[in-house]
Amino acid sequence: MVEALVAAGIAVGSGGVLYALAAARVVKQYERGVVLRLGRLKDSVRGPGLTMIVPFVDRLRKVNMQIVTMPVPAQDGITRDNVTVRVDAVIYFKVIDPADAVIQVEDYQFAVSQMAQTSLRSIIGKSDLDDLLSNREKLNQGLELMIDSPAIGWGVQIDRVEIKDVSLPETMKRSMARQAEADRERRARVINADAELQASKKLAEAAGVMSEQPAALQLRLLQTVVAVAAEKNSTLVLPFPVELLRFLERAQPSAAASAETPPEPAETPAGPAAVPPVEPAAAEIPPAQAHSEIVDDGEENNPPKNL
Repeated sequence: MVEALVAAGIAVGSGGVLYALAAARVVKQYERGVVLRLGRLKDSVRGPGLTMIVPFVDRLRKVNMQIVTMPVPAQDGITRDNVTVRVDAVIYFKVIDPADAVIQVEDYQFAVSQMAQTSLRSIIGKSDLDDLLSNREKLNQGLELMIDSPAIGWGVQIDRVEIKDVSLPETMKRSMARQAEADRERRARVINADAELQASKKLAEAAGVMSEQPAALQLRLLQTVVAVAAEKNSTLVLPFPVELLRFLERAQPSAAASAETPPEPAETPAGPAAVPPVEPAAAEIPPAQAHSEIVDDGEENNPPKNL
């Protein structure tokens, strides 16, 4: 009889131990337990530590409450200014309501991932290329709002969204490189022109000072000769006076103009137009008179002979 009682006690104890092992669950510090009893959600959420459930009746679902880092696969899209880009991102989220994360959605991580991909494509189509490259903070905030709106109903809170990389086509990279190079060249030319302007003002001031003291120009000339002669070379450069070149330039066009211009006619005094002299016409002489004149002339020229 005693042996039967001992055997029964051992059996009951063994059954109790097995029941306790089957009912005991351990919930970690960063987890919360959601109990479904015969498929119905229990109101209380099990906290961290040792918890007991009814074996074969209750089912415990553990939900991780840590911040989850999930990479968003790279998405191809066309920006608002018709540029094809490939953008990938990373999303940080955590579960704030374990019951909703288990009941409202089948797999909250997969749901958040799909929502992040579609939202990323949408934000690409609404943005310009310059915004994707330089104004990422604003795009990150907009992307976070787009994902967080439906995720709240799943018991998930979006902590942060970051755009990681923007991949451009090779042709676009070359175009942007040429644009950046042209911009740098423009800045360099503007700076060089500004330097030339400042140098010209200083040179003008120096020229004004030297014009007051002609000896200063000679001293400057000697300094230039000394600077050139300081090097060990066989060539000596002597500056040529610029004033002489200017004098030759002014003299050459004036000489050429005087050689090509014909002499102008002398001016005549104002008055009536000069009339060319008219030769007087020979007077008509009758033939008889002309004969007599000829005869008389002959007589005058030939005196009579003495008989």
